Amino acid sequence: MDISVSTSKNGSIPAPSVLAGAERREAERSEADRSGGPAKTDADPAPAPAAAPRPNPEVVADAKRRTFPAAYKLRILKAADAAKGTPGGVGALLRSEGLFSSHLTTWRREQQANLLQSLAPKTRGPKPKRDPQAEELEKLRRENQRLTESLRRAEIVIDVQKKVGALLGWPMPADPEEKS
Repeated sequence: MDISVSTSKNGSIPAPSVLAGAERREAERSEADRSGGPAKTDADPAPAPAAAPRPNPEVVADAKRRTFPAAYKLRILKAADAAKGTPGGVGALLRSEGLFSSHLTTWRREQQANLLQSLAPKTRGPKPKRDPQAEELEKLRRENQRLTESLRRAEIVIDVQKKVGALLGWPMPADPEEKS
């Protein structure tokens, strides 16, 4: 086994850390390269000329959901309808725009709902915060309760009048309900 070691100009053998860095293949990156920090070597060479900074490969913490304006959605829906005639046309359109088929489905539902909404009569002004049916139901319940209580009192008064009349010997008129 033949191991060759390169020597510097003065004949000395370079430090092992420099050898490890030199033997590394071009595609390999050290931990420091991946994290974007400075490389940790014993013999730090002169800084490289100012190069464009590397973009941060980390995932953004506050990912934002994509939003699409209505004009864009309509344009894509029209293009998708036109591409239906060619095999693979819709898929090619979706790939070129970076969309999914679920986008088309959702947007078609939204379009259909908007068409139906636009045909419905529109009421002007702010939305009512009260429910008129619930108010009417509550009003009818209160009236029913009041009338029931009034009927109960009237029956008590009639019953007392009958008893007083029987005690005093007053003749009672014939009750039409009792005849039948």
